[in-house]
Amino acid sequence: MRRADRLFQIVQHLRGGRLVRARQLAEWLEVSERTIYRDIADLQASGVPIDGAAGVGYILRSGFDLPPLMFSRDEIVALIAGARLIRAWGGADMARAAEEALIKIDAVLPDALRERTSGVEIHAIAPEMTLEIRQRIDLLENAADARQRLGLAYRDADGEASERTIRPLGLWFWGKVWTLVAWCELRDDFRMFRLDRIEDITDQGERFRHEPGKTLKDFYRSMEDKGHGHR
Repeated sequence: MRRADRLFQIVQHLRGGRLVRARQLAEWLEVSERTIYRDIADLQASGVPIDGAAGVGYILRSGFDLPPLMFSRDEIVALIAGARLIRAWGGADMARAAEEALIKIDAVLPDALRERTSGVEIHAIAPEMTLEIRQRIDLLENAADARQRLGLAYRDADGEASERTIRPLGLWFWGKVWTLVAWCELRDDFRMFRLDRIEDITDQGERFRHEPGKTLKDFYRSMEDKGHGHR
């Protein structure tokens, strides 16, 4: 969990005028009590009216609220539509995160804007998505973030099987198909792999460092040179 998310959750747990001990917060947020003490001190220093002390517990004084998020109607539509698309077409962790983001936004919206969120009639349905594909999306996204070298068993459009060692760089969604952008050590070049054609993924047990000519920016640059724009 990111620190900003954790601070938000601490405030949420302290709502309602009840005394909450640091040990409880640490268990809920899966961090150490020392981390909770530090977070509480930072919240107090930023002006959040939290009373209490270590070993006793903490309470949020009444009357405090997070500043409202001011979104236009079009921004609300974009946020909700995006979250619903991710719930339908994203990884399992992505879907849960999208749902949590909507809950957080709804919690701090003014009443007038909150009413608009329930009136957005944009939905996404993805019967093609399987749990295996969803888990694969999460796995590859995490591997790209951690710069984890992977082994792939892959079968191309012609049915030809190959074993690859890759450096995962990012994921692209093409409407109904997810592809992995990676540096392929077998081809010594960038390659895009359809997730539904990956037969197996193995962790190579080592991380890679970004090298000139082998990064995602270099991939985008090569696409532009070939006349393929990106966003």
